Amino acid sequence: MGYYVGLDVALRSVALCVIDGDGEIVLERALACEVGEIAEYLHSFGKPIERIGFEAGTMSQTLFYGLKAAGFDVVCMEARHVSAALSAMRNKTDRNDARGIAQVVRSGWYRVVHMKSTESHHIRTLLTSRKALLSRCIDLENEMRGLLKVFGIRLPSTLAHHRFAETVRPIIEADEDLAFALLPMLDAQHVLLAGYQEMDRRVKLVAAQDPICMLLMTAPGVGAVTALHFKAGIDDPARFTSSRLVGAHFGLTPRRFQSGESDNQGRISKAGDGDVRSALYSAANSLLTRTRKMSPLKAWGLHLVRTKGQRRATVAVARKLAVILHRMWTDGTQFQWNDQEANV
Repeated sequence: MGYYVGLDVALRSVALCVIDGDGEIVLERALACEVGEIAEYLHSFGKPIERIGFEAGTMSQTLFYGLKAAGFDVVCMEARHVSAALSAMRNKTDRNDARGIAQVVRSGWYRVVHMKSTESHHIRTLLTSRKALLSRCIDLENEMRGLLKVFGIRLPSTLAHHRFAETVRPIIEADEDLAFALLPMLDAQHVLLAGYQEMDRRVKLVAAQDPICMLLMTAPGVGAVTALHFKAGIDDPARFTSSRLVGAHFGLTPRRFQSGESDNQGRISKAGDGDVRSALYSAANSLLTRTRKMSPLKAWGLHLVRTKGQRRATVAVARKLAVILHRMWTDGTQFQWNDQEANV
């Protein structure tokens, strides 16, 4: 008889529950959230473990690859499925959650979450660091704009980040009290901007050295940031049986509620990785508004702009662009700019 293990994972602790094939609780224990300690305890259990399961979360990557290396069959389950199963329990505790997760693993009623490679996580860390530095830089600039308005100083609405310090510094230094209050903030903005520019350079360097990113960047509107976001978000193109599924995976397809005579479609689901969805939307907007060369994709998007409006058209183009990028990656072909190329 095989045994099933459910783990309710917190940042520093894990509630562990072992059940048998009939669903009876065999063992329960609270452990530290360390792969070595969990693996050692399960090995000391001395009975065949069929499968270990836990919800997707911050520690999923470490636990999945660590326990798999220790010789266990491990599944990381989609949190929405597990939450729906656990919602029937009267009391929510870590111990009860571990019991419920073990039962879900035994029943097989779950959706497996794809565990991304270490390379994809490195790319995402690089992109997140770049985004964080830019966000902090913008926050400081907006804060200084607001503080200067009190004294009647209104900065230009369109002021590039690299021009901000040289424009604002003479204004601040002209007033001794303003200089005393704002110069340290301006210096901090300058340091953050320098950090962002360095991270931006590294992002472009990584994209330029990656053949997959260079292939994706042949599509109009797709730059280094979008290509890296898409590559990190997809990780393995073979996990999608059809390119059409990519748009839904990143939340670019409408929600639908159908029951009896009712059949309502809502706004896009916004499921999946929000950073990838945002990057695809930006690429679609660039394709429609900045790219001069015409293509079937742009012609289709411009038609939607006239009939559906700018925002809906951009979302639709972003969805189709995701499908095209996945197909380009799978086939190893560059973006096809006209119908004659597409029919070759």
